[in-house]
Amino acid sequence: MHWAWPFTACVGDDRDEEINCSFTGDARPDFLCVGAQKGGTSWLYQQLASHPDFWMPPIKELHYFDKLSRTKATPPRPRDERDLCFLERIKGLSAESHIALENYARLFEPKGSLLSGDISPTYSMLNDEIIERVASYFPNLKVIFLARDPVDRAWSQLSMGVRLGMISPFDETDSGEVIRNLLNPGVLSLSHPSKIVARWKRYVHPDRFRIYFFDDLERNPAELRCSILHFLGCDPEKPSGRLRADHNSDAKRKKLRLTDKVRSRVAQFFRDELKACASELRGPAKEWPARYGFSLLYFFAGLADNLDLFLWCDWIA
Repeated sequence: MHWAWPFTACVGDDRDEEINCSFTGDARPDFLCVGAQKGGTSWLYQQLASHPDFWMPPIKELHYFDKLSRTKATPPRPRDERDLCFLERIKGLSAESHIALENYARLFEPKGSLLSGDISPTYSMLNDEIIERVASYFPNLKVIFLARDPVDRAWSQLSMGVRLGMISPFDETDSGEVIRNLLNPGVLSLSHPSKIVARWKRYVHPDRFRIYFFDDLERNPAELRCSILHFLGCDPEKPSGRLRADHNSDAKRKKLRLTDKVRSRVAQFFRDELKACASELRGPAKEWPARYGFSLLYFFAGLADNLDLFLWCDWIA
């Protein structure tokens, strides 16, 4: 599933005259984080929102390019006048029937001289047309993707879906039931990082696109934080208030029990994607297939293919 909306390049200013916001900031986002859902995006938002070089919107996930910001989430309590302005403007944008890039850009005027961006994991489902238009309209936009092992990511999404009532409870020990839920378009379309990255890289300059890994968030969150902040152009030595780099707001949330049998079946379901990630995303993704015993399988499969080719050439000779 890829989201698509009609576009408009220029719109009138009537709505902003009603809001009467007066800021002198650069009217554009500095970056997008386009996923992955359950890949560490909440951690990233919290780290940036608490950093003195950033002004982050009071809403973590704007969902503008996939849902025109029409979500059921309760608006947060505004922290200051900048938040009030932002919330009024995004309310006006959500009433439009099309994507208005100019007015979307003006959501970020309250940042002033600080950095700001949009962290919406479901932007990983956007189609080529929208990605191309966004990248063209914001040529200096930086894009971040937080990749996670597809098996663990999908299981975390299923756990969240059941916990929040978005997915009906099911027998997590029944492989058939698990696969049925993995085939849900809302899960499946977010579960192929190699395809998501390839789609965004077609339109975003390599210097402005970065892949980071959930593996590194688990191993060394301070180093990952430093790398991301450096890429975004701020001072990684400045602390994010009192927030530690290893702060995890999701740590105590209930997750579905993943048995070895089901884990193996889910790994089989994502076997080709695990291989594609290892080959195309590189980094920690090179380790993912081996977690499920696929490395030797791929080696022998490749050996068999080469043997068939050798025998065919020998026969031709």
